[in-house]
Formats: sequence, C-alpha cells, structure tokens
Amino acid sequence: MKTLLFALAALAMTACCSKAPEKTVKVYAWQGEGQDATEQTIQEDFSKWHAHGVDGMCYNVGYNLEKIQRAAKIAKANGMEYHAWIPTMLNGNADSSWYAINRKGESAYNVQAYVPYYKFMCPNNDSVINYIVQEYSNVADIPEVDYIHLDYIRYVDVILAKGLWDKYGLVMNEEYPTADYCYCPKCVADFKAATGIDILTVEDPSKCPEWAQFRCDVITNLVNKISDAVHAKGKKLSAAVFPGPDSHAKWMVRQEWDKWNLDAVFPMNYNDFYLEPASWLAPIVKEEVETVGGKFPVYSGLFICHDWQNKANIKDPEGHGLLPSEIEEAVRGSMENGAAGITLFTPNSMTDEHWKALDKAIHQNYTKK
Repeated sequence: MKTLLFALAALAMTACCSKAPEKTVKVYAWQGEGQDATEQTIQEDFSKWHAHGVDGMCYNVGYNLEKIQRAAKIAKANGMEYHAWIPTMLNGNADSSWYAINRKGESAYNVQAYVPYYKFMCPNNDSVINYIVQEYSNVADIPEVDYIHLDYIRYVDVILAKGLWDKYGLVMNEEYPTADYCYCPKCVADFKAATGIDILTVEDPSKCPEWAQFRCDVITNLVNKISDAVHAKGKKLSAAVFPGPDSHAKWMVRQEWDKWNLDAVFPMNYNDFYLEPASWLAPIVKEEVETVGGKFPVYSGLFICHDWQNKANIKDPEGHGLLPSEIEEAVRGSMENGAAGITLFTPNSMTDEHWKALDKAIHQNYTKK
C-alpha cells in the first residue's frame, strides 16, 4: 500500500513540476471591423484570439476615432498591443484634385484600375500629404493606441501578383498605361526639375529607372513625414507592405520600404497570390530580413484559407490561402529565416483546425539559419 501511495505521489509531483511548452512566436492579426460589431462582439473576438496566442491586433475602422478608441481599449483589456490599421492612399471621398493620374491622363477619381474602390490619391500632392499626416496625428493622440499601422501606402499595382492575372483577364508582361501612376502636373514637373527628364516625352516610361526611383522616393518621403508626426506623439509606426522589397514591392507598387522610418514591418507574404507553395515563405522572409538589416523587426504575413476543404473548387485566388497542414511550414520558414513573428490575415478566417496547427507551431523552438 505504501508503495502504491509513493508511486501516486511521485506521479502527482511530476505532473506539477512539468511545464507546458512556452510560446516562442509573437503573433499579430489583421482584422477589419464588421458593420454589426459591438463592444460585446469585439470583446468576444479579442478574448478568443488572445487565448489562441495573438499578441497584438492590427484593426481597421478607418479614421473613426470613437471606434478606434473602443477597439483599442478592448485590446488593452485583453493584454494585446493595438495597431490602428488605416489605409493610406485609398480615399473615395476626397477633393477630386487630390487623385493620382495614370499614363492615359485619367484621374483615379473618375476611372479606376482593376476594381471600383481603387481610388488612389497622389502621394506627391501637398494637400494630400497634409491631410494624411494630420489624420494619423489625431489617431496617435488616442492613449490606448500603440502603433499607427499603414496600409495601401503605395501606388496602384502597375503589375499584379501573378495569381490574380486570370481573375482580371490579364497577362502582365508590361506596365499598362491604365495602371501606371502618377502623371499629374506636379509629379511631371517635380521629376523634370530633379532629373531634367520630361517623362511625357519618353516613349516607354517603364524603361526609365529614374522615373521608377522617383516614385519610390515619393512614397518614402510621405512615410517618413508620417513617421515624424507619429513619433512626435510618442507612438510607433508599422506598415503592411508587399514582399521583398527588391523581388516584388519596388517594381510592383513602388515600395522601397527598407528605407522607411518604421518601428515594425508586416510584409504580406501571401504565397498563393504568387502561385507559390508554403515553402516560398522561407526565401522571401530571408530576403526581407537581410534587406532590413536589423533596422526594424519583420513580421511575416500569412494569408489563411477559411474554406480550406473546398479550396480546389474556389476560382477566386482571394479565397485561397494556407491550409491547416501548411501552417507549421509557413511559421517555420518565417522564423528560421529571421522573422520576429507572424501576422494572420485574418483571425476570422482561422478554423479550429488552423488554430490547432498554429498552437503547435508557435510552441516550437526555431533556430535562425
């Protein structure tokens, strides 16, 4: 009897002393607020996601200060960091003179590339710059906001990700005039003053490297003005960007984001959009981390397939994404190549099977290669 009691005591002691594996991966999530969201539904969502390992929310309610403060307070109450996720260059209701002009001379206010909501403002327009900086400054005044999170901080995709070509009936082996921005009088004049080149007389502007660099610099200058304003408020700045930047972001949307004054970057490493498997995350994250060179942390963005059991029958690539069975490979490829963590797009797309796979992946030890 004593032997049995001793054995049971030893088992109990072992159970008490053995610890569950610690979480090794920092996890963020991108989520837009639904029209029917209430304080209660946000609380339920944030609590659930935090329980699944989400450390911070990149949450989009636009510039609505009341909704930002509501969500930020709930995030803080649940022990999560809050990034006020707000699209930068998209605006459907601005002054008509603020919009970018394509190579055909069409304003994005009147004619949009690809989809109707692509109403991109010109990032070189002084009124646009002042408006954006002021709006972000107002958001930074909210005490519970930790970061301003930039999105659509770019030009229209002059080249779409390959996985989207069929959706729009395109073969993008060149830069088409309808999606090539911005040729407004100020951009044309500023470029000529800087380089001596009149871009309107260049037969094929896509072959002019100075023109490509000029537009990268325009975006960089805007980001850094936002950064100065946000940092002056004692807050931090993060951004959702295209992968690379050299392999994709610079030539697709003019994002030379390694030159931006950020505190964190969230590349949208959506492998399905590029017709790539989950193993693609490893080399793309390696490029991103090496390009940044420790200037700020890289959080690898993962696109989740909600209806994953039916993925083969989904024609729209924006309904694709990672299967539960691919989560571990995506996380491993990111972490072993130097990512500081991952970002989920979106937690609402995560199924029980995804959460189970993520739980396993974020409790493993990874060694940078």
